[in-house]
Amino acid sequence: MKQTPKTDTLTSEQQSILVGLLLGDGHLETQNNGRTYRLKVEHSEVQADYSVWLYQKFAGLCKQENVYRRVRPDGRVSVGFTTRSSGVFRFYTQQFYVDKQKRIPPMIHKMLDPLGLAIWFMDDGSRKSARHYTYNIHSLGYTKSDLEFVAQKVELLFGISATLHKQRNNSWRLYIGRDSATQFTELIQTYVQQVPSMKDKLVNRNA
Repeated sequence: MKQTPKTDTLTSEQQSILVGLLLGDGHLETQNNGRTYRLKVEHSEVQADYSVWLYQKFAGLCKQENVYRRVRPDGRVSVGFTTRSSGVFRFYTQQFYVDKQKRIPPMIHKMLDPLGLAIWFMDDGSRKSARHYTYNIHSLGYTKSDLEFVAQKVELLFGISATLHKQRNNSWRLYIGRDSATQFTELIQTYVQQVPSMKDKLVNRNA
């Protein structure tokens, strides 16, 4: 198999994917007090093809030749990868983390594009249910004000209306109602359909 050339720069595609991952389940960590950072991505075994797809996008920044499989203490299996530590991730850490806590970057409107939105959805999104034509983004961990802010920016950038729904544990998630669901689907489906395990997350507009 032809090896991917190693690099310490991010393409525009990688930048977009990284923004989506950091809005979702992706994590940046440092081993040298912030001089460099590495990206860690991990998903359940049923979404292994998604982890592989993401690994292929970042292979030039990885030491490992493929994704890893990890058996958790509860018996569940995770599939993922970790990049090499690099200064190329420092800017994104400064934008997405304050005191090691994730936030929505104040300049998210300059960072988020349809690919990044698709990645965020693949990480954290779902249909409300099999019989609904609406979407949830399970954006747990962000404050209500953070989510109100990003919802405003999503509407400004893409014309997609997202509201907040409160959960039983007093957290909040984004909800994309029927009025915007079709537009949202059309915006992200080119990317989501590249990953077989993710296709069922999309509303079938012909059903």
